[in-house]
Amino acid sequence: MTQIRHIVFDVGRVLIHWDPELAYLERIPDPDKRQQFLTDICSPAWNVEQDRGRSWQEAEDLLIAEHPHEEDNIRAFRANWHKMVPHALEESVAIMCGLMADGHDVTLLTNFASDTFAEAGDRFDFLKQPRGATVSAHIGKIKPDRAIYDAHVSSFGLIPEATLFIDDSEKNVIGAMQAGWQAVQFSDADTLKRDLAALGIEAA
Repeated sequence: MTQIRHIVFDVGRVLIHWDPELAYLERIPDPDKRQQFLTDICSPAWNVEQDRGRSWQEAEDLLIAEHPHEEDNIRAFRANWHKMVPHALEESVAIMCGLMADGHDVTLLTNFASDTFAEAGDRFDFLKQPRGATVSAHIGKIKPDRAIYDAHVSSFGLIPEATLFIDDSEKNVIGAMQAGWQAVQFSDADTLKRDLAALGIEAA
């Protein structure tokens, strides 16, 4: 196995907590109705198109035309996005910062809307500390499509087989492997430390 020379972190649910339910706990108190709303209306498939670059205005207009009685709740998704991201995942942030302090080449690769990524960067300064980031909405490509991994390699001069990707999503990990990268699925900081150690990388 090729020695790791580049380490690439995902952001949501790896470095910062993200849970859309948190924006609706008060707006839709009933858990079944809340889950239905986030499954059938402001769904993952709808949200990922903002990660691909679609504007929130267009996204909201589309859903409101289909579900006019839910207009306030639909607009609350973006308006209350900050509630979905209440805190950093401090232990994995510490691992990332420790890797950079030890001289490792660290970048970010994330599915994120452009404006919310900027907001996250303002709130969480550590997102500005890696060498750079590929944000899906900035280039119109999303994980797990091969094109976004290739774009990241090209942008940052990476060697794919010497690149380690850390992501919470199994399909994104598989996508990285299909692009010739090494990859591990993130679940928690202790597991990540063990995964890194197995690859010969010490993490504080």
